[in-house]
Amino acid sequence: MFVQALKRLFTISAAEAEFSRRGFRCVDPLIQNRLERVGRVFIDGYLAALDAPSSQVISERLNIAEPEFRGFAYEGAAMGLALLDSVTPWRTDRLSKFIDGPASCHVYMAHVGAGWAFARLRFFYRRVESFLPGLDPLLRWLAIDGYGFHEGYFRWREFIEQQHRPARLSADALRVFDQGLGRSLWFVVGGSVADAVRRISAFPADRQADLWSGLGLACTYAGGISEDGLQSLLEAAGQHLGQVRQGAAFAAKARLRAGNLVPHTENACLILCGVPADVAARITDDALEGVSSSAGPRSYALWRRRVIEHFVAGRCVA
Repeated sequence: MFVQALKRLFTISAAEAEFSRRGFRCVDPLIQNRLERVGRVFIDGYLAALDAPSSQVISERLNIAEPEFRGFAYEGAAMGLALLDSVTPWRTDRLSKFIDGPASCHVYMAHVGAGWAFARLRFFYRRVESFLPGLDPLLRWLAIDGYGFHEGYFRWREFIEQQHRPARLSADALRVFDQGLGRSLWFVVGGSVADAVRRISAFPADRQADLWSGLGLACTYAGGISEDGLQSLLEAAGQHLGQVRQGAAFAAKARLRAGNLVPHTENACLILCGVPADVAARITDDALEGVSSSAGPRSYALWRRRVIEHFVAGRCVA
Protein backbone atom coordinates (compact mmCIF):
# COMPACT_ATOMS: atom_id res chain seq x y z
CA MET A 1 0.00 0.00 0.00
CA PHE A 2 2.78 2.41 0.97
CA VAL A 3 4.83 1.66 -2.16
CA GLN A 4 1.75 2.18 -4.32
CA ALA A 5 1.26 5.58 -2.72
CA LEU A 6 4.90 6.38 -3.49
CA LYS A 7 4.37 5.32 -7.09
CA ARG A 8 1.49 7.77 -7.43
CA LEU A 9 3.59 10.48 -5.82
CA PHE A 10 6.72 9.93 -7.94
CA THR A 11 5.19 8.79 -11.22
CA ILE A 12 6.53 10.30 -14.45
CA SER A 13 4.35 10.53 -17.53
CA ALA A 14 5.68 9.25 -20.86
CA ALA A 15 4.76 12.69 -22.21
CA GLU A 16 7.75 14.11 -20.29
CA ALA A 17 9.99 12.65 -23.01
CA GLU A 18 8.31 14.63 -25.80
CA PHE A 19 10.34 17.50 -27.22
CA SER A 20 7.26 19.70 -27.31
CA ARG A 21 6.86 19.19 -23.55
CA ARG A 22 10.53 19.84 -22.82
CA GLY A 23 10.83 22.83 -25.15
CA PHE A 24 13.56 21.15 -27.21
CA ARG A 25 13.87 21.87 -30.93
CA CYS A 26 14.88 19.44 -33.66
CA VAL A 27 14.79 19.94 -37.41
CA ASP A 28 15.06 16.22 -38.26
CA PRO A 29 11.98 14.13 -37.37
CA LEU A 30 14.00 10.90 -37.41
CA ILE A 31 16.49 12.22 -34.86
CA GLN A 32 13.68 13.63 -32.74
CA ASN A 33 11.85 10.29 -32.76
CA ARG A 34 15.02 8.51 -31.74
CA LEU A 35 15.86 10.81 -28.85
CA GLU A 36 12.25 10.88 -27.65
CA ARG A 37 12.26 7.10 -27.69
CA VAL A 38 15.30 7.08 -25.44
CA GLY A 39 13.32 9.14 -22.94
CA ARG A 40 10.25 6.91 -23.17
CA VAL A 41 12.28 3.73 -22.62
CA PHE A 42 13.94 5.33 -19.59
CA ILE A 43 10.54 6.22 -18.13
CA ASP A 44 9.24 2.70 -18.83
CA GLY A 45 12.18 1.29 -16.87
CA TYR A 46 11.61 3.72 -14.04
CA LEU A 47 7.93 2.79 -13.74
CA ALA A 48 8.78 -0.92 -13.94
CA ALA A 49 11.00 -0.52 -10.87
CA LEU A 50 8.22 1.18 -8.93
CA ASP A 51 5.81 -1.58 -9.97
CA ALA A 52 7.70 -4.84 -9.74
CA PRO A 53 8.26 -6.79 -6.51
CA SER A 54 11.78 -8.08 -7.25
CA SER A 55 14.89 -7.41 -9.32
CA GLN A 56 14.22 -10.50 -11.40
CA VAL A 57 10.70 -9.41 -12.31
CA ILE A 58 11.98 -5.92 -13.08
CA SER A 59 14.66 -7.40 -15.34
CA GLU A 60 12.11 -9.45 -17.25
CA ARG A 61 10.17 -6.28 -18.00
CA LEU A 62 13.26 -4.30 -18.94
CA ASN A 63 14.47 -6.94 -21.35
CA ILE A 64 11.40 -6.39 -23.49
CA ALA A 65 13.15 -3.28 -24.79
CA GLU A 66 15.28 -3.73 -27.90
CA PRO A 67 18.94 -4.34 -27.02
CA GLU A 68 19.95 -0.99 -28.54
CA PHE A 69 17.73 0.89 -26.08
CA ARG A 70 17.83 -1.56 -23.17
CA GLY A 71 20.53 0.31 -21.27
CA PHE A 72 18.20 3.28 -20.93
CA ALA A 73 15.54 1.02 -19.41
CA TYR A 74 18.03 -0.22 -16.81
CA GLU A 75 19.07 3.36 -16.13
CA GLY A 76 15.45 4.31 -15.45
CA ALA A 77 14.92 1.28 -13.22
CA ALA A 78 17.96 2.22 -11.16
CA MET A 79 16.45 5.65 -10.62
CA GLY A 80 13.24 4.08 -9.33
CA LEU A 81 15.02 1.68 -6.99
CA ALA A 82 17.35 4.38 -5.64
CA LEU A 83 14.34 6.56 -4.97
CA LEU A 84 12.53 3.76 -3.11
CA ASP A 85 15.64 2.98 -1.07
CA SER A 86 15.91 6.63 -0.08
CA VAL A 87 12.34 7.00 1.17
CA THR A 88 11.99 3.60 2.90
CA PRO A 89 14.72 3.55 5.57
CA TRP A 90 13.63 0.08 6.72
CA ARG A 91 14.74 -1.34 3.33
CA THR A 92 17.66 0.15 1.47
CA ASP A 93 19.05 -2.77 -0.53
CA ARG A 94 16.93 -2.72 -3.68
CA LEU A 95 19.42 -0.88 -5.86
CA SER A 96 22.49 -2.77 -4.65
CA LYS A 97 20.78 -6.13 -5.27
CA PHE A 98 19.73 -4.94 -8.71
CA ILE A 99 23.28 -3.87 -9.61
CA ASP A 100 24.84 -7.04 -8.19
CA GLY A 101 22.26 -9.14 -10.03
CA PRO A 102 20.44 -8.53 -13.31
CA ALA A 103 21.90 -5.06 -13.88
CA SER A 104 25.55 -6.10 -13.54
CA CYS A 105 26.16 -5.81 -17.27
CA HIS A 106 24.50 -2.37 -17.24
CA VAL A 107 26.46 -1.25 -14.18
CA TYR A 108 27.48 2.12 -15.64
CA MET A 109 23.95 3.02 -16.70
CA ALA A 110 22.58 1.90 -13.33
CA HIS A 111 24.90 4.22 -11.41
CA VAL A 112 23.97 7.10 -13.70
CA GLY A 113 20.28 6.37 -13.14
CA ALA A 114 20.76 6.53 -9.38
CA GLY A 115 21.78 10.16 -9.82
CA TRP A 116 18.35 10.97 -11.22
CA ALA A 117 16.89 9.91 -7.87
CA PHE A 118 19.23 12.30 -6.08
CA ALA A 119 18.05 15.10 -8.36
CA ARG A 120 14.46 14.44 -7.32
CA LEU A 121 15.42 14.27 -3.62
CA ARG A 122 18.23 16.84 -3.56
CA PHE A 123 16.55 18.99 -0.91
CA PHE A 124 16.79 16.10 1.57
CA TYR A 125 20.56 15.68 1.21
CA ARG A 126 23.15 18.22 2.22
CA ARG A 127 25.70 17.01 -0.33
CA VAL A 128 25.45 14.73 -3.34
CA GLU A 129 28.66 12.99 -2.22
CA SER A 130 26.76 11.58 0.75
CA PHE A 131 24.11 10.02 -1.49
CA LEU A 132 24.21 6.24 -1.96
CA PRO A 133 27.38 5.60 0.06
CA GLY A 134 26.96 1.83 -0.31
CA LEU A 135 27.64 1.79 -4.04
CA ASP A 136 30.94 1.12 -5.78
CA PRO A 137 33.39 3.80 -4.55
CA LEU A 138 34.54 4.61 -8.09
CA LEU A 139 31.36 4.21 -10.13
CA ARG A 140 29.16 6.01 -7.62
CA TRP A 141 30.56 9.23 -9.11
CA LEU A 142 28.54 8.41 -12.20
CA ALA A 143 25.50 9.25 -10.08
CA ILE A 144 26.68 12.86 -10.15
CA ASP A 145 26.83 12.59 -13.93
CA GLY A 146 23.21 11.43 -13.82
CA TYR A 147 22.35 14.39 -11.59
CA GLY A 148 23.83 16.71 -14.20
CA PHE A 149 21.90 15.08 -17.00
CA HIS A 150 18.63 15.35 -15.07
CA GLU A 151 19.10 19.06 -14.42
CA GLY A 152 20.00 19.76 -18.03
CA TYR A 153 17.10 17.70 -19.36
CA PHE A 154 14.36 18.99 -17.05
CA ARG A 155 15.75 22.43 -16.16
CA TRP A 156 17.76 23.30 -19.26
CA ARG A 157 16.84 26.98 -19.28
CA GLU A 158 18.37 27.37 -15.84
CA PHE A 159 21.37 25.09 -16.19
CA ILE A 160 22.23 25.45 -19.88
CA GLU A 161 20.91 28.83 -20.96
CA GLN A 162 21.64 30.58 -17.65
CA GLN A 163 24.65 28.34 -16.89
CA HIS A 164 23.64 27.91 -13.26
CA ARG A 165 26.15 26.10 -11.03
CA PRO A 166 24.47 23.67 -8.64
CA ALA A 167 24.82 24.38 -4.96
CA ARG A 168 26.88 22.33 -2.50
CA LEU A 169 29.10 20.63 -5.07
CA SER A 170 32.84 20.32 -4.63
CA ALA A 171 35.07 21.28 -7.55
CA ASP A 172 35.56 17.58 -8.38
CA ALA A 173 31.84 16.88 -8.25
CA LEU A 174 31.06 19.89 -10.45
CA ARG A 175 33.29 18.49 -13.17
CA VAL A 176 31.35 15.22 -13.16
CA PHE A 177 28.08 17.15 -13.04
CA ASP A 178 29.15 19.05 -16.15
CA GLN A 179 29.87 15.81 -17.97
CA GLY A 180 26.24 14.83 -17.37
CA LEU A 181 25.10 18.31 -18.35
CA GLY A 182 26.99 17.91 -21.62
CA ARG A 183 25.17 14.64 -22.26
CA SER A 184 21.81 16.31 -21.75
CA LEU A 185 22.80 19.02 -24.20
CA TRP A 186 22.62 16.49 -27.04
CA PHE A 187 18.90 16.14 -26.34
CA VAL A 188 18.27 19.82 -25.70
CA VAL A 189 19.66 20.77 -29.13
CA GLY A 190 17.90 17.90 -30.87
CA GLY A 191 21.12 16.37 -32.16
CA SER A 192 22.38 19.58 -33.78
CA VAL A 193 26.18 19.70 -33.66
CA ALA A 194 26.24 23.39 -34.56
CA ASP A 195 23.84 24.29 -31.74
CA ALA A 196 25.73 22.12 -29.26
CA VAL A 197 29.04 23.76 -30.13
CA ARG A 198 27.49 27.22 -29.87
CA ARG A 199 26.03 26.53 -26.44
CA ILE A 200 29.21 24.98 -25.04
CA SER A 201 31.26 27.91 -26.34
CA ALA A 202 29.04 30.27 -24.33
CA PHE A 203 30.04 28.60 -21.04
CA PRO A 204 33.00 29.79 -18.95
CA ALA A 205 36.24 28.27 -20.21
CA ASP A 206 36.75 26.21 -17.05
CA ARG A 207 33.54 24.26 -17.69
CA GLN A 208 33.82 23.60 -21.41
CA ALA A 209 36.10 20.56 -21.34
CA ASP A 210 33.70 18.47 -19.26
CA LEU A 211 30.72 19.55 -21.37
CA TRP A 212 32.59 18.36 -24.47
CA SER A 213 33.21 15.02 -22.74
CA GLY A 214 29.51 14.55 -22.08
CA LEU A 215 28.59 15.55 -25.63
CA GLY A 216 31.00 12.99 -27.07
CA LEU A 217 29.54 10.31 -24.83
CA ALA A 218 25.92 11.13 -25.66
CA CYS A 219 26.19 11.19 -29.43
CA THR A 220 28.25 7.98 -29.39
CA TYR A 221 25.93 6.06 -27.06
CA ALA A 222 22.49 7.46 -27.92
CA GLY A 223 23.16 8.13 -31.59
CA GLY A 224 21.22 10.51 -33.80
CA ILE A 225 24.30 11.86 -35.56
CA SER A 226 25.40 11.37 -39.18
CA GLU A 227 28.92 10.80 -40.45
CA ASP A 228 29.00 14.44 -41.55
CA GLY A 229 27.89 15.46 -38.07
CA LEU A 230 30.64 13.38 -36.48
CA GLN A 231 33.19 14.97 -38.77
CA SER A 232 31.89 18.43 -37.87
CA LEU A 233 32.12 17.56 -34.17
CA LEU A 234 35.66 16.30 -34.65
CA GLU A 235 36.70 19.54 -36.33
CA ALA A 236 34.89 21.83 -33.88
CA ALA A 237 36.28 20.21 -30.72
CA GLY A 238 39.68 21.84 -31.12
CA GLN A 239 41.63 21.73 -27.87
CA HIS A 240 38.88 19.60 -26.31
CA LEU A 241 39.19 16.72 -28.77
CA GLY A 242 40.73 14.55 -26.05
CA GLN A 243 37.61 15.03 -23.91
CA VAL A 244 35.32 14.14 -26.84
CA ARG A 245 37.32 10.97 -27.42
CA GLN A 246 37.21 10.10 -23.74
CA GLY A 247 33.43 10.44 -23.75
CA ALA A 248 33.13 8.29 -26.86
CA ALA A 249 35.38 5.64 -25.32
CA PHE A 250 33.25 5.55 -22.16
CA ALA A 251 30.17 5.08 -24.35
CA ALA A 252 31.83 2.20 -26.18
CA LYS A 253 32.79 0.56 -22.87
CA ALA A 254 29.22 0.81 -21.56
CA ARG A 255 27.79 -0.78 -24.69
CA LEU A 256 30.38 -3.55 -24.88
CA ARG A 257 29.94 -4.36 -21.19
CA ALA A 258 26.20 -4.73 -21.84
CA GLY A 259 26.69 -6.70 -25.06
CA ASN A 260 24.66 -4.21 -27.11
CA LEU A 261 27.22 -2.59 -29.39
CA VAL A 262 25.44 -0.92 -32.32
CA PRO A 263 26.68 0.41 -35.67
CA HIS A 264 26.38 4.07 -34.74
CA THR A 265 28.64 3.56 -31.70
CA GLU A 266 31.20 1.71 -33.79
CA ASN A 267 31.08 4.43 -36.43
CA ALA A 268 31.40 7.23 -33.88
CA CYS A 269 34.50 5.59 -32.37
CA LEU A 270 36.08 5.16 -35.79
CA ILE A 271 35.53 8.82 -36.69
CA LEU A 272 36.01 10.52 -33.34
CA CYS A 273 38.67 8.27 -31.81
CA GLY A 274 40.28 6.78 -34.91
CA VAL A 275 39.88 3.25 -33.53
CA PRO A 276 37.09 0.61 -33.39
CA ALA A 277 34.78 0.56 -30.39
CA ASP A 278 36.44 -2.48 -28.81
CA VAL A 279 39.83 -0.75 -28.88
CA ALA A 280 38.35 2.44 -27.40
CA ALA A 281 36.72 0.40 -24.63
CA ARG A 282 39.96 -1.41 -23.91
CA ILE A 283 41.70 1.94 -23.46
CA THR A 284 39.26 2.73 -20.62
CA ASP A 285 40.11 -0.61 -19.00
CA ASP A 286 43.85 -0.05 -19.31
CA ALA A 287 43.46 3.43 -17.80
CA LEU A 288 42.01 1.88 -14.63
CA GLU A 289 45.10 -0.18 -13.87
CA GLY A 290 46.57 0.93 -10.58
CA VAL A 291 43.77 3.38 -9.83
CA SER A 292 42.58 3.03 -6.25
CA SER A 293 38.85 3.52 -5.90
CA SER A 294 39.34 4.54 -2.27
CA ALA A 295 40.61 7.96 -3.36
CA GLY A 296 37.03 9.11 -4.02
CA PRO A 297 36.41 11.65 -6.76
CA ARG A 298 40.10 11.92 -7.56
CA SER A 299 40.07 8.26 -8.65
CA TYR A 300 37.32 8.97 -11.15
CA ALA A 301 39.11 12.13 -12.32
CA LEU A 302 42.35 10.18 -12.74
CA TRP A 303 40.56 7.52 -14.77
CA ARG A 304 39.17 10.11 -17.14
CA ARG A 305 42.47 11.99 -17.35
CA ARG A 306 44.39 8.87 -18.26
CA VAL A 307 41.99 8.12 -21.11
CA ILE A 308 42.27 11.69 -22.36
CA GLU A 309 46.06 11.61 -22.18
CA HIS A 310 46.14 8.32 -24.06
CA PHE A 311 44.25 9.88 -26.96
CA VAL A 312 46.10 13.19 -26.85
CA ALA A 313 49.42 11.36 -26.97
CA GLY A 314 48.22 9.64 -30.14
CA ARG A 315 49.22 6.17 -28.94
CA CYS A 316 45.88 4.67 -29.91
CA VAL A 317 45.04 6.39 -33.16
CA ALA A 318 44.99 3.87 -36.01
